[in-house]
Amino acid sequence: MAGIEYEAKALDIDPVKTARLITDAGGTQQGEPRLMRRYVYDTVPAIPGRWVRLRDTGAGITLCVKQISTDAIDGTHETEVTVDSFEEANALLGLVGLTPRSYQENRRTSYTLGSVRLELDEWPRIPPYLEIEADNEAEVWDAAAALGIDRDRLTSINTTKVYGLYGIDLDSIADLRFE
Repeated sequence: MAGIEYEAKALDIDPVKTARLITDAGGTQQGEPRLMRRYVYDTVPAIPGRWVRLRDTGAGITLCVKQISTDAIDGTHETEVTVDSFEEANALLGLVGLTPRSYQENRRTSYTLGSVRLELDEWPRIPPYLEIEADNEAEVWDAAAALGIDRDRLTSINTTKVYGLYGIDLDSIADLRFE
């Protein structure tokens, strides 16, 4: 599957309060909170803003190439396929010369509000954030408004840049796990 991601983040949120805002607005939780793990690889040749991600969401495993052209709400393009095994896909990528530059974990609790996907993400070393993802820009803004989140509180920067806001160089961390 290929396409543009329409998403924005509300940083430094209280997960309990935000979960309540979502359900009060009519949103529903999609399963239990889960640990997600991923390997991140450079493309060949390495190009800034583009990388390969192998991710186990706890509900499925995907392999994708992400390309960030801008920090705008529609600035990320993703091409993604489903794979059967996290370990075997990593081994296969190794056979074609891709070695992970990092291993990363986060915890995610997923919600939907209509057709909008809401992710409460917790990452090691930084405060939690809410990711709002939809099929178009208007749906992202509408969901934020339904939750009482002002547009000026939202950002579309990627996780590497979020870490940078807290003085952490994510690219220099080869193994990012919960302690």
